[in-house]
Amino acid sequence: MDAKTRGWLDGFLGVAIFSGSLPATRIAVAELSPTFLTAARASIAGLLAIALLAAFRAPRPERRDLAPLAMMGLGVVLGFPMLTALALQHVTAAHSIVFVGLLPITTAVFAVLLGGERPKRSFWIFALIGAALVAGFAFSQGGAGSVQGDLLMVAAIVVCGLGYAEGGRVSRRLGGWQAVCWSLILCLPLMAPAALLARPAELAAISAQAWTGLAYVSLFSMLIGCVFWYRGLAAGGVAAVGQLQLLQPFMGLALAAGLLGEPVGWSMAAVTVAVVLCVAGARRFA
Repeated sequence: MDAKTRGWLDGFLGVAIFSGSLPATRIAVAELSPTFLTAARASIAGLLAIALLAAFRAPRPERRDLAPLAMMGLGVVLGFPMLTALALQHVTAAHSIVFVGLLPITTAVFAVLLGGERPKRSFWIFALIGAALVAGFAFSQGGAGSVQGDLLMVAAIVVCGLGYAEGGRVSRRLGGWQAVCWSLILCLPLMAPAALLARPAELAAISAQAWTGLAYVSLFSMLIGCVFWYRGLAAGGVAAVGQLQLLQPFMGLALAAGLLGEPVGWSMAAVTVAVVLCVAGARRFA
């Protein structure tokens, strides 16, 4: 298997793992506070990252890598998990997954801003149409949606796009999984104390389902999925493998319906398809 094919396979596995993040968060946040869930998942993944780096004797990042790693952590380790956990107190996992369809666009926008690229005008046309579709759907749902939840999801997608763009840049120098691990370790001094302070008063009262949700987002969403994802970006190319994110809304909707029994109406599915088509057009002209 050549490097590019391996990159596509790794990227697909990363997206498949990420697709379970919002349903798992929805399960966990029903009993765990968003602060504890965010801090605990990052702390668990951070401790595992230390062991992983030590086992492979990975070199330390250079001084110039610290700022991108910190931005990566701000977006992917802190911002996206916290904002989605808060949002999922107001909206269903299926509703929130529609917003994930905009993640490739936000990632591309930050790549333009940070990398100085100049996409064609058609890129921005597709991007604006996709944003309008998502906004129109979110505010047409009435009782199914929540203005507060929708705004939190928009903010989550923005900061995650920033984290992916910075992570893609620094991964070229450090390697994909090494960048993920160092970013988690940089966040550990903040996240570990926060997890202890925000821990539930009655640990025994938390159900096995909630602990399973925390375990999934800690092990798979924060670490294993990111290892596959950034390794895929490094091997197959950011622009090419990044298009696999287009599959994430479909996988996420299927999980929300199958695992949580949440309704996935024709309008939600149709908007998701339309958003994915817009993102595909935007990526074509990026």
